[in-house]
Amino acid sequence: MKRGRGDKFSKARDVFRRHHGLLRTQQALRQGIHPRVLYGMESAGVIEKLSRGLYRLTELPNLGDPDLVTVSLKVPQGVICLISALAFHKLTTQIPHQVYLALARGAEPPRVDFPPIRVFWFASKPFMEGIETHKLDAVPVRVYNTEKTLADCFKYRNKIGIDTALEALRLYREQGRVKVDELMRYAAICRVQKIIRPYLEALL
Repeated sequence: MKRGRGDKFSKARDVFRRHHGLLRTQQALRQGIHPRVLYGMESAGVIEKLSRGLYRLTELPNLGDPDLVTVSLKVPQGVICLISALAFHKLTTQIPHQVYLALARGAEPPRVDFPPIRVFWFASKPFMEGIETHKLDAVPVRVYNTEKTLADCFKYRNKIGIDTALEALRLYREQGRVKVDELMRYAAICRVQKIIRPYLEALL
């Protein structure tokens, strides 16, 4: 009996490995992993639950950005934005206690029980512009680039605080790679060019 269970675990483990060690419940079922095997693997410590319906092999190294990876797997149409994007680009001293996520207006609200997320609904053009895809722990994570993130922070300054936006702009200047034209292009898309320009000119 134990050998049969071990064989099932071994086959299921191979399926997980083919998917970079991460599977949603429905993916696992489609790949032929029986629910009893899935739950047995969790009980045995072979896999761990990252959030509802999302499992990961415990043999893998610890995730470098577990919250971003989990949210990207659960809401692949979303884009990491604002303070979470600032943290990703090292443009804030804040430690986000939730994942800031952009979705296109009209998109279905995400159902994520963990980690906590804060959703911002972007109009079509601001949503589509400036998206970069980074591989984190073999998972594609969509994040707004540095200049788009700065423009977004000024647009949503009343929600995240103008001090957060100003600190990000200062840290951006200290990184020594200011792309004024790019920044102002995204500022125009976000309709904040008149707001951001005097702060930018004061720093340059």
